[in-house]
Amino acid sequence: MISPPQRPSQGGVDVYATSWCPFCHRLIASLTSMGIPFTVIDVEADQGAARFVEQVNGGNRVVPTVVFADGSTATNPDARLVADRVATAAS
Repeated sequence: MISPPQRPSQGGVDVYATSWCPFCHRLIASLTSMGIPFTVIDVEADQGAARFVEQVNGGNRVVPTVVFADGSTATNPDARLVADRVATAAS
């Protein structure tokens, strides 16, 4: 597993995103409505974050890429998957 530049807090996730990505906007809106804590990291503003996303996605800068508290990732996940993983980690 490749280590992210930072780790999200337990019970939350980091969402690597861009400001123009409709998939990012949809995921962020869903996480907000579900009450899941998250931090958005803009891969266009943070080159270290961009390199991390490329590493975990086979050289591609695919967003949204989500990092969970255990350091695992999911690329363009459904919000329900994120909610389930967060809930599982909390129990």
